[in-house]
Amino acid sequence: MRMPLAALLLLLLAGEGAWAQAPSPQPPDAASTRPGAAKPVSTPEAKASPGKASPGAEKGAPEKLPLGVSAVLWRLAVPQGAEPTPEKVALGQKLFLDKRLSVDDSVSCSTCHVPEQGFVDGKTTSVGVKNQKGMRNSPTVLNAMFQASQFWDGRAATLEDQAKLPILNPIEMGQPSPEAVVTKVRAIPEYAQAFQRIYGRDVTYDDLSNAIAAFERTQFSGNARFDRFIAGDEKALGARERHGWALFNGKARCSECHAANAQSPLFSDQKFHNIGIAAHKQDFVQLAREGVRVVRLGDEKQIDELAIQTRFTELGRFLVTKQENDIGAFKTQTLRNIALTAPYMHDGSLPTLWDVMDHYNKGGVQNPYLDGGMQRLGLTEPEIDDLVAFLFTLTDERFEKLGAQQLARQRARKGVRPERDTAQAMGKKGNLGDLAPNPDLAVKNPADLGAYGTP
Repeated sequence: MRMPLAALLLLLLAGEGAWAQAPSPQPPDAASTRPGAAKPVSTPEAKASPGKASPGAEKGAPEKLPLGVSAVLWRLAVPQGAEPTPEKVALGQKLFLDKRLSVDDSVSCSTCHVPEQGFVDGKTTSVGVKNQKGMRNSPTVLNAMFQASQFWDGRAATLEDQAKLPILNPIEMGQPSPEAVVTKVRAIPEYAQAFQRIYGRDVTYDDLSNAIAAFERTQFSGNARFDRFIAGDEKALGARERHGWALFNGKARCSECHAANAQSPLFSDQKFHNIGIAAHKQDFVQLAREGVRVVRLGDEKQIDELAIQTRFTELGRFLVTKQENDIGAFKTQTLRNIALTAPYMHDGSLPTLWDVMDHYNKGGVQNPYLDGGMQRLGLTEPEIDDLVAFLFTLTDERFEKLGAQQLARQRARKGVRPERDTAQAMGKKGNLGDLAPNPDLAVKNPADLGAYGTP
């Protein structure tokens, strides 16, 4: 049984800190990640030196973990009996890269989760078999093992459950049934032999997803410049990046949902919030009325297809719970490696982190289900620059070159800011019901107040 996040965090509080020192992981081996290539997987686990456990290592956890990834967190995130053995990881990696899992041999897991790109595809929304376009942006696999639920709406509880759905979705990989997948894989001699050797039986759909999940559980990521800063290297961040970190926890209020500390190193509360992204294009009230009639509670297949194929995708978490408070709500994404995962939001509608900051700065987009924590921030342009600079420090050193390319690309778009509304952000128009720490509104705009407000 998966441990609830709250219990996990309590155990972390009682155990070691999450910021344990560990050697740097090696760069990804591009040759080993080519589709169809059955190369040995390159993971910290595989590279561990026997008998040289890192400080605080937990039984069953890899002996070497990157800075910022706790052995305690790793152990608690892996269900008992689902530990990724080298044999399962190698098989899972091969399946992850193999387009033969799709109905027409054209799409693999790695088509939307490209290892060399930080396990995303860089597209607004992902494209599946027969060049069909889905309705959701592809989230990264990096650190997905630590998520309390999978997908933007949390409709899968485990990596194993998550791995099964895209293979059967008509748009993504298009297989008609688990039986069809198993029949196809059993007919491939190398897989038939591998499953017999590792699982002691013919291919099953459960074992197939188990192997893919084992590979994904080796894709943990830390070792960012921010981790070195937290560990005591004050020179790891520049002045503007440190100011961005202060804004993150202060005036910008990012930490309200993107919590990050020794107990929660993922920069996510793992909850679901309506921040108004889908309100650009939807009448939520009307859509919700229709959704109530359409959604069958507990029907995993229907929820998956509605999320990927229809306009009901914008209902978000509501598809899973049918609770009104979840209308238009999507999971808070981890900010680790956020530099690599553009475009942003569940629909990929925001091309850069500057656009993301503009969205939050004006208090999101009004709709009846907007999260109560959304309010305009009053951030100045230099403050937004500093916040974005800080976010880029969360990139794993393995992807430093890719992060620099993303920074240059996003910075080049600074002049194109469709979400920017300075008058709204500064409280000069609109009425969002700001939480005013200063009751004298005639003296100072409440949006300007805060621990890091401008004088």
